[in-house]
Amino acid sequence: MFSMHSRISEHPSKSRSDALEQGRASFRSQAWASAFSQLAAADAEEPLGPDDLVLLAQSALLTGREAEGGDLLSRAHQAFLGAGEVQRAVRCAFWLGFTLLVGGESAKAGGWLSRAGRLLEGQPDCVDKGYLLLPEGYRLFHAGKPERAHALFVQAADMGEKFHERELITLALQGQGRSLIRQGQIERGVNLLDEAMVAVTAGEVSPLTAGGVYCSVLEACGEICDLQRAQEWTSALDRWCASQPDLVPYRGHCLVRRAELLQLHGAWPDALEGAQRASEWLLHPAPKPGAGSAFYQMGEVYRLRGKFAEAEEAYRQASQWYRNPGSGLALLRLVQGKVAEAETAIRRALEEEQRPGPRARILDAYVEIMLAAGDVAAARGASNQLAEIAGRRNTPFLRALALRATGSVLLAEGDARGALAALRQSWQLWCDLQAPYEAARVRYLMALAFNRLGEEHNAAVELEAAGETFLRLGASVDLARVDVLLCREAPKGAGPLTDRELEVLRLVASGMTNRSIAGKLHISEKTVARHLSNIFMKLDLSSRTAAAAYAYDHNLV
Repeated sequence: MFSMHSRISEHPSKSRSDALEQGRASFRSQAWASAFSQLAAADAEEPLGPDDLVLLAQSALLTGREAEGGDLLSRAHQAFLGAGEVQRAVRCAFWLGFTLLVGGESAKAGGWLSRAGRLLEGQPDCVDKGYLLLPEGYRLFHAGKPERAHALFVQAADMGEKFHERELITLALQGQGRSLIRQGQIERGVNLLDEAMVAVTAGEVSPLTAGGVYCSVLEACGEICDLQRAQEWTSALDRWCASQPDLVPYRGHCLVRRAELLQLHGAWPDALEGAQRASEWLLHPAPKPGAGSAFYQMGEVYRLRGKFAEAEEAYRQASQWYRNPGSGLALLRLVQGKVAEAETAIRRALEEEQRPGPRARILDAYVEIMLAAGDVAAARGASNQLAEIAGRRNTPFLRALALRATGSVLLAEGDARGALAALRQSWQLWCDLQAPYEAARVRYLMALAFNRLGEEHNAAVELEAAGETFLRLGASVDLARVDVLLCREAPKGAGPLTDRELEVLRLVASGMTNRSIAGKLHISEKTVARHLSNIFMKLDLSSRTAAAAYAYDHNLV
């Protein structure tokens, strides 16, 4: 983070001298906790010089002591000013402001960055003027002005090249990459991100810069749904964190990214454990906004496994930490049978998210919810949007999403043969991505298409294959839907229910609405409502959710 050499005071005591040398050695070996305790011990005996204060500040930040790290950078800043070393003082002010900005404390950050800029007024051209371009670039980037942000990052990189400052070049390259991606120049953007990562993996930058670039690059991978690149850099971040056992700031983000990939690959227990561990890292010693991603990921796994109460709580906690759980919460409402609430939630989520990658995931859920609500036209519009995004981004994940949405809509429109063609392509892409749950969902849809075409044997083959995957993963809601279509006999214990009431209960438990049940059973919605009323009365239940829970508890699905 800083290119500064430590200086020892002229007459340190033996114990202080030992602690100081040990602290410096621990810092060089990336033993951050030891470095912090040893340098802090030396500082307690006699105040450290500014260079060693910088080492102590970095050790504090890398062990999760953000407040202490900020105080130490402030002390180093004042010490450099007192020694007349203005540019070094400016560097401390920059990093203090930049760290506060990333942590969401924009007012304090603005104060320190303003001071840094004022101190450089009248100073000769220097690399620190390049560093001060970065915060404004990030501000413009997050304000939705990527073109202007990109121009500043290019200037910063030029300054880095001029003064041979690898740290600044790396930060500027990742800023350029992110800005180009936001402008739709995906290939150029990811090439620059990969170039920035070369400096990180080669150990050419400080740990604080390395960790920040790792997290930014992984966020970009999520934005464009580039799973292969995300997998590669997540593994690299995992190894990097493992090489520094005392490291705190980036471990939680690494675990969240790993949890997302583990869920996709069907390792749901590991994904849940990873998300839970991530939430612990991101909540301590002080809560960080990234905690919302960890809770959201927990909610996703709980929802897929049919643990609705746990999913509800996880999504609630996610919303506390600045992440809007629109898509996940909307799908939860759908499987709970609350279709109107699901529609409201997914519409709001779609309005709030304009970034193409995240928006594509919401559009995928939007199609599913609108089809369940019987609004085929809305589903068709969302499917077309998704296809447009996939065409521009051209990643296997987005193509798989778009083809599944197209197949679902064609099926609802009555074109079973056209649906099968799209679904087969989607299934192959999910298989290539090693995403068993998503592939099984497509096989379920293919079974519906085969049924429409009168090919009952092929439908049964697809349903059995999908059911085996759902059973292995513990996807209880999806498994219930498969069982309903296969007309598997329910175990004894249906109690006082008639065969028709039992059939309605099974369909309710599979997440179908009254309208959908009426259509499937060729009866009116009023008749469905009457059957539900009888079920509630006979089983002493008060809601669809309770009925679904009863069905699962008694193995009726």
